[in-house]
Amino acid sequence: MGERVVILDRDGVINEDSASFVKSIDEWIPLPGSIEAIARLSHAGYRIAVATNQSGLARGLLTPTDLDTMHRKLRDLLAEQGGRIEMIVYCPHGPDENCACRKPKAGMLMEIARRLSVSLAGIPFLGDSLSDILAAKAAGADPWMVRTGKGEATIAAGSPHLIDVPIHADLACAVDALLHG
Repeated sequence: MGERVVILDRDGVINEDSASFVKSIDEWIPLPGSIEAIARLSHAGYRIAVATNQSGLARGLLTPTDLDTMHRKLRDLLAEQGGRIEMIVYCPHGPDENCACRKPKAGMLMEIARRLSVSLAGIPFLGDSLSDILAAKAAGADPWMVRTGKGEATIAAGSPHLIDVPIHADLACAVDALLHG
């Protein structure tokens, strides 16, 4: 498989998603089994990165400090289980800003590849939305889908982009498949 790297979307994959945005540490609630799953990847020698659209910043719904506080909570919960996320990359832009980083564009994934000095070929990017799948494909990574977050609705919409994309119940099940094939 080459370099052992996994890239994760955040909202709806690691933590609960919200139609009104995850705006504070109190609203940042890990999905059942997600922290343990990331820790298992760490223990298995995977380098883990997160790529997350955070347009709530552009919308004025949260500050960079709020976001940093949520990511510190994630890192602290992982550290308690001996796990580690090497890098968290986020897009602070709104959907109308036409930036290069916002998924479904590949900018964040390309930045992760550059900073980790890896090729994205064969590297799973686990997401819950069509924009995650499209970003993975655009970057040359392997798109993986979870049913949590926006996953069920995304699958129900029946996009042809989901053909041949592995679909798992949640992050824990996706990690099982990754570690145990």
